[in-house]
Amino acid sequence: MPRQARLDSPGTFHHVILRGDREENIVDDKYDRANMVTRLGELAEETKTSIYL
Repeated sequence: MPRQARLDSPGTFHHVILRGDREENIVDDKYDRANMVTRLGELAEETKTSIYL
């Protein structure tokens, strides 16, 4: 049985974990990581989403 959809309303916090299958790395090197962080930041700005580390 699939789980219910997550609550998605303004001000709701989501815990997001970025990792690969079997906890493998999802980035290859520091340049790949910088690209991912840059793209995530741009998307956060576009959608006015706050990211807390």
